[in-house]
Amino acid sequence: MSVPRWKTQGLAFAFWTLLAGSYTASAILSSISEGMPVVWYRPLAWNFTNFYLWMLLTPLVAWLGRRTASHGWGRFFAVHLPVSVVLATLQVLMMQAIYWQLCGPPLSQPHMTLGAFMRMQFAYNFHLAWITYGVLLVVLRAIDSQRRLRDERLRNSQLETQLVQSQLQTLRVQLQPHFLFNTLNAISALALADPVQARLMIARLSDFLRLTLEERHAQQVPLSREMEFLRCYLGIQQVRFQDRLTTHLDVATDTVRALVPNMILQPLVENALRHGLLDKTERGTLHIVTRRDGDSLLLRVDDDGIGLPPEGPRDGLGLGNTRTRLDMLFGSDATLELQRRIDGGTRVEMRFPYRECAA
Repeated sequence: MSVPRWKTQGLAFAFWTLLAGSYTASAILSSISEGMPVVWYRPLAWNFTNFYLWMLLTPLVAWLGRRTASHGWGRFFAVHLPVSVVLATLQVLMMQAIYWQLCGPPLSQPHMTLGAFMRMQFAYNFHLAWITYGVLLVVLRAIDSQRRLRDERLRNSQLETQLVQSQLQTLRVQLQPHFLFNTLNAISALALADPVQARLMIARLSDFLRLTLEERHAQQVPLSREMEFLRCYLGIQQVRFQDRLTTHLDVATDTVRALVPNMILQPLVENALRHGLLDKTERGTLHIVTRRDGDSLLLRVDDDGIGLPPEGPRDGLGLGNTRTRLDMLFGSDATLELQRRIDGGTRVEMRFPYRECAA
């Protein structure tokens, strides 16, 4: 995020004013401590003229620094050594001329002529001006490098975010055809055997697709919205399973505003139906639970189907994509576990940070 121009200029003016004021106060206090008469307007005019001239020269020094930053040290010194001499000379001559106009001729030492005194002052102030140019150049290059590094990190962060969003969208796009093909196969099987149920399934599929299209750009939705998707999906499956499926939705009231990844439950429920309940001869039960556990949200899908295979769980497309989405959105703060239920069937449990949607 760029800083407004007026704010940058205001900060520069405040910096040079503070510097001039501190030097002026130091000169006045030094005269008082040495018992010398205090002529306050002379150090005031000298220091403010000196530092305000450098304030006016700062944009030029910054521009020269940027122009030579990427051309190597040879070009850098070839430009800045002569420029520093010229600018230091001009700054000292202008400062002395302005000071002379404001405060009158400089006070020379008793044993020195005015010309010799002014030459000594010029040599001394030129040395300080030349050093000031170098310090100013180094500071400005450091500030510019810091700004470039910050902007580069911001661009990288934005690119990483865009990449993650693109990958998440790809995963969602993979899941939708996977579900759609399974549903269309079921409709095809019902079309001749039970046309009424097939038409009902098509109507509910239409409702489900309408809901998914409404939220197609959202990576996270409120849990209440996710449950709408799930109820619509279960309505489709209820037509398919008819009286062989019983579903229970146990949604805690303090979780309905929680943000969850869009369509995160559908592949888990589909997995439970296809691999747990489809091959079961008697009625099957599906139990979906949501709970808040401290700073985490718990989502659980239980079925009393045939259970996990003897060789252990194996991730298919749905579970694999779900793990990847959780990892992209929450990193190590999210978990997805499959386990056998004691009384038969399978349990899938997800945990990730609880974040509430805006009102």
